[in-house]
Parts: sequence; C-alpha cells; structure tokens
Amino acid sequence: MIDTEGPAPDGGGCLPRLLTIREVADILRVHNRTAYRLVKDGSIAAIRVGTQWRVPESALHEYVASGWRHWRPEPARNKPRQCKLPL
Repeated sequence: MIDTEGPAPDGGGCLPRLLTIREVADILRVHNRTAYRLVKDGSIAAIRVGTQWRVPESALHEYVASGWRHWRPEPARNKPRQCKLPL
C-alpha cells in the first residue's frame, strides 16, 4: 500500500488524496449522480482510473471555494407594505 501522506517515490512531494464519486457526494451532501455529473461536465477536476473516476481532494476544495466566490446574498428588498382597503 502506498503512503499518501509521505513523499512521493520520485521525490516530488506528497501524493494527492483521491476521493471516489461516492465520497464526493457524501461530502457535498448530494446524490451520487449529481456528483458524477459535476465530474463529467468538468465542474470538478477528476482523473479516470480504469473505469472509475477519482477526484483529488484539492479539486474538491477549489470547487467549493469557487462556489463561495460566485455566490452573493441578495440585497434586502424594501417591499412596500400592502394595506387592505375597506370594502
């Protein structure tokens, strides 16, 4: 078994922690198919290992961070109060 926390055999640093589609879905709290679609459409960077997809943990962090950058709360709307007219 390869130690993913230690240095890589070529001395190039640590190997990335790879997550399965199911683990990505659990972390994001979405359905497995939703996580798969995010990988297939390129929203989350992933690599294919045989017939399965693996998502580097850093790619998942980038995806979540990009969501925070794009999201802005709606400004409070000052709706005029509606008054009932006597009939």
